[in-house]
Amino acid sequence: MTLPHTDPPATDPDEFPLIEPLSGPLEPAGPTDDTRAAVLRPHHAHARRWRIAAIVAGAAAVALAIGYGPTAWHTLREKDATVTTPAQAGGLTLDQSEQARGTADYLRTALAAELGLEHPVGAVYADASAPSRSVIFVGGTAFLRAPEKDLDEAFRLLSDQSSAVSGIRSMSPGQLGGVMKCGTTTSPDGDMAICGWADHGSLAIAMFPGRSVDDSATLLRNIRRDVLHRG
Repeated sequence: MTLPHTDPPATDPDEFPLIEPLSGPLEPAGPTDDTRAAVLRPHHAHARRWRIAAIVAGAAAVALAIGYGPTAWHTLREKDATVTTPAQAGGLTLDQSEQARGTADYLRTALAAELGLEHPVGAVYADASAPSRSVIFVGGTAFLRAPEKDLDEAFRLLSDQSSAVSGIRSMSPGQLGGVMKCGTTTSPDGDMAICGWADHGSLAIAMFPGRSVDDSATLLRNIRRDVLHRG
């Protein structure tokens, strides 16, 4: 049996347009500029935050160095100290009499207990030209974080032990640094100057009967050069 012959259906050329061939080699599609910017933006923001943090940290380090650098240097220079009572100090002579030792020991014990001084010392230094102007000296060593505060506490202690110390004012500590203050107290023989020094490694205080505050400060600076040793 023979099948009847039929022609293929006609097609509209506009219904199936020809596909134009691509010109040039095929390349993978890459990110657009907008896409690339969107990807890089978080990275740049993160890096910028790190740079800002580094600048802030650097500024803080500089501020700390400026503010605490000198204090750290003074602490290292002063902390390892010893205070002694040599035979001669500031041009005065050590009084080794029993009465002199008893007077100095009382104040030495009180000062050491109140301020926690290590290796406290006490002595009376006599002035050969004027026996009535003998100097009572007490002191010791310790690591003092706030020397001025501890020196103020020493003056308060002396006020508790005797008459109040008044007119306390800062004086030049000299080349050995730290702080020095002087005031006056009332004694049976009249007003008496009291001066003391404190640094990060030592503290001392002395009574100067028969001397002005300025003369007493000068004498204590001289005594300090002879009794204080560092390193």
